[in-house]
Amino acid sequence: MQTIATTQASVTPVPRLSTAAGPAASAYAGYQIIRRNGSVVSFEPNKIAVALMKAFLAVHGTQGAASASVRETVDGLTESVVRALLRSRPGGGTFHIEDVQDQVELGLMRGSHHEVARAYVLYRERRTQERARQLHQAQPSEPQLHVVDGGHRRPLDMKALQSLVESACAGLGDDVTAEPILAETRRNLYDGVPIEEVHKAAILASRTLIEKSPAYTRATARLLMHTIRKEILGEEIDQAAMAERYADYFPRFVKQGVEAERLDPRLLQFDLARLGAALQAERDLRFDYLGLQTLFDRYFLHIDERRIEMPQAFFMRVAMGLALSEIDREARAIEFYNVLSTFDFMASTPTLFNSGTLRSQLSSCYLTTVADDLDGIYEALKENALLSKYAGGLGNDWTRVRALGSYIKGTNGKSQGVVPFLKVVNDTAVAVNQGGKRKGAVCAYLETWHLDIEEFLELRKNTGDDRRRTHDMNTANWIPDLFMRRVMEGGQWTLFSPSTCPDLHDRFGKDFEQAYVGYEEKVDRGELKLYKRLPAKDLWRKMLTMLFETGHPWITFKDACNVRSPQQHVGVVHSSNLCTEITLNTSDTEIAVCNLGSVNLAQHLDGGQIDHAKLKRTIATAMRMLDNVIDINYYAVKKARDSNLRHRPVGLGIMGFQDALYELRIPYASQAAVEFADRSMEAVCYHAYWASTELAEERGRYSSYRGSLWDRGILPIDSLKLLSEQRGGYVEVDTSSTMDWDALRARIAQHGMRNSNSVAIAPTATISNIIGVDASIEPCFGNLSVKSNLSGEFTVVNEYLVRDLKKLGLWDDVMVMDLKHFDGSLRRIDRVPEEIKQLYATAFEVDAQWLVEAAGRRQKWIDQGQSLNIYLAGASGKKLDEVYKLAWLRGLKTTYYLRTMGATHAEKSTVTAGAMNAVSSGSGSGGLSAHETASSSAIDASPASDIKFCSIDTPDCEACQ
Repeated sequence: MQTIATTQASVTPVPRLSTAAGPAASAYAGYQIIRRNGSVVSFEPNKIAVALMKAFLAVHGTQGAASASVRETVDGLTESVVRALLRSRPGGGTFHIEDVQDQVELGLMRGSHHEVARAYVLYRERRTQERARQLHQAQPSEPQLHVVDGGHRRPLDMKALQSLVESACAGLGDDVTAEPILAETRRNLYDGVPIEEVHKAAILASRTLIEKSPAYTRATARLLMHTIRKEILGEEIDQAAMAERYADYFPRFVKQGVEAERLDPRLLQFDLARLGAALQAERDLRFDYLGLQTLFDRYFLHIDERRIEMPQAFFMRVAMGLALSEIDREARAIEFYNVLSTFDFMASTPTLFNSGTLRSQLSSCYLTTVADDLDGIYEALKENALLSKYAGGLGNDWTRVRALGSYIKGTNGKSQGVVPFLKVVNDTAVAVNQGGKRKGAVCAYLETWHLDIEEFLELRKNTGDDRRRTHDMNTANWIPDLFMRRVMEGGQWTLFSPSTCPDLHDRFGKDFEQAYVGYEEKVDRGELKLYKRLPAKDLWRKMLTMLFETGHPWITFKDACNVRSPQQHVGVVHSSNLCTEITLNTSDTEIAVCNLGSVNLAQHLDGGQIDHAKLKRTIATAMRMLDNVIDINYYAVKKARDSNLRHRPVGLGIMGFQDALYELRIPYASQAAVEFADRSMEAVCYHAYWASTELAEERGRYSSYRGSLWDRGILPIDSLKLLSEQRGGYVEVDTSSTMDWDALRARIAQHGMRNSNSVAIAPTATISNIIGVDASIEPCFGNLSVKSNLSGEFTVVNEYLVRDLKKLGLWDDVMVMDLKHFDGSLRRIDRVPEEIKQLYATAFEVDAQWLVEAAGRRQKWIDQGQSLNIYLAGASGKKLDEVYKLAWLRGLKTTYYLRTMGATHAEKSTVTAGAMNAVSSGSGSGGLSAHETASSSAIDASPASDIKFCSIDTPDCEACQ
């Protein structure tokens, strides 16, 4: 094996790096290699190919290694190694020579070249021992490294570096120590390294240890916090000094932001000294690494790419923006700041982005309906563009647009149907990308009786005429109850063009059924020529097939949304939004708007119970913040402003549901979890509605209150009876309650409501990352996983699980390896007790029935909807059919993505020589993964499988928070 090496040497043949391997050679200019002697050389991928070829030569000899298949193998391995290295440093940087060798070793093992890999590992070990022996004999003194700081070259102060790392680890437990971080940091330094690279090396060294002890995520965040302070304050400041510095810095920050035209000049009217004194520097320590890095990269204000906003100043800036219209602005700003900075509640991403800025577009989602004429269609496209430029995700109702083959009176021709216009919508969403922050995002809704529904189902397919495909846009079925009843009862279904039955669009419940049956009778009499009739089960089967194959269209239920809508007296809910949790009226004169924010449920428990007193306080403040958004918000379209001021809907949601179950020791797949979903949502909704009545008492009722279900004394729990009456049964929901709803009814009767709608559960993908909890109502995806976003790749370990395994003496390197091998699942790890496996079951181990049952219990309390993802492992047509029928029977208004298990493919990297560390999900195939086939977006939140998640962390989805 002495022929194996990583330096360039004469060996024939040497495969050239394929152009498919990645960027051109110039793209590697930002990358360098640190050799073992500390010297720095340019990164040359071809040397990796040389090393691999030598490895094959050493095992197979010249004859075997010279074959074309070996050359192709080496070329492919080289490409995968280079990709893995570049992914670990997306913005450029340095690799230690050991990092490269680690990836070579990993590539050989992953490629099942076990003989070569074994020889390579043994060779590396011998060389390591030889170098250690030589080093021991020579006993040279450690060379003095120099750094470049502010343009000046000076010796590296190792004591200062050690002090920095030790302070980052302080108080995080015995498992978190400075030594491994310092050792790895030193290994990646070279003489003349910029001081910024020293601090970055410490951060990278710390983040590689997160998988061994999750507490390292906070040590990493503290090291990042040090670099943030230096960038913004211009000097290195320790945490202890920040309480005083925050108070001094904050007024200057606001003035600087106003002068640079980043902040609203009205912020200068606040008592900045009082607000600066209210900032709590110790709350900077609450962040984990993913949360702080996400804020730094995407949320903090900057001038010419230099950040000017510290974390606590960020929360206060958001709070000030939401308190602009308050009488005692300072007191309210401090109140708002406290719920944000303690992570009890978090506003949605648009609010965090824009509150207190010159363009305060704070709302998360918009719903529109499209008219059946060219003026109306292109007005809707223009509105999409304007809303997408400044605002959030879009839900478009396209049901009124006439079907393919419909008569066009103005031209005496025939319509091309809905699909060609949806292609334009798709391309508009791509073109208007919200100021470059993220791509435009839209979901098109179509009712199940529309004659174009079958082609609509195929919009996301990767085959067929690409002019009739929408690869970047989401789609959803808007399904009336009559269709579901005919599916259940084996009936026929008739498709119509809305040009011949325009009233179906605005009808729901029994009223819809009566009109629909009337049109079917016209077909039977030969009075309607443009129609299609087919078994309802066949269309249902095709819906589920397309959902499985493409992730679209989503399944949503028109009548549940309308019959239970508090606002049915003034309009119709024609669609939901981009993420299926908003159910508001739309019309030609009104674009529905909703403002989102979410309560951190895990922080509202006390002694194994819901802390009602704290929850009530948090929700009262949160509802006030959300109500303020309506008046402060920038509206790009007048119809949106008119609608929002008239009805004043908001959407208070929850996140950290899975974290709360961990705290309570309740497995997700259990009746106890269903009961907790019921009781926790009852409490959230009760306090939210109560808070809205208090706001109504103080500020007045919303203007369209008279005649609403609220006004009639019908609360969301009561509207289940209305749904059952309209359906003629088919509603199977537990209606038990524990709180004093009669008292709430009496209060509403006296004071009314400030908001037409109050509660909606959004996906919370990014804001849950910021505060470090599981998103929304989601089960845990993997106990050891990697999340990829614009900031890089982040190892995420279930801290609750690690805590329990440590108590059992089971948390060790072998457990880490097992979790990687089994994709973050405990199921096949024999030494883990069964009760631990049940408690920490991952999303695909939780039967989808439990997800639906819990959602059904929540839905009975909610006046809007919830973004409910359905997870199915090894999904079958029968299982899909059962799950979505159950969702209808449980009274769910909407469902969101169907996520099914794809092929697993774990990519690993090395922390120390020979030890593997999963850092990325790779690109497997097989099965359906919702965004893998359904969208070019992707948070990859998978431990190893290729499930692509709704990508709020990348610029693809605005309204998910």
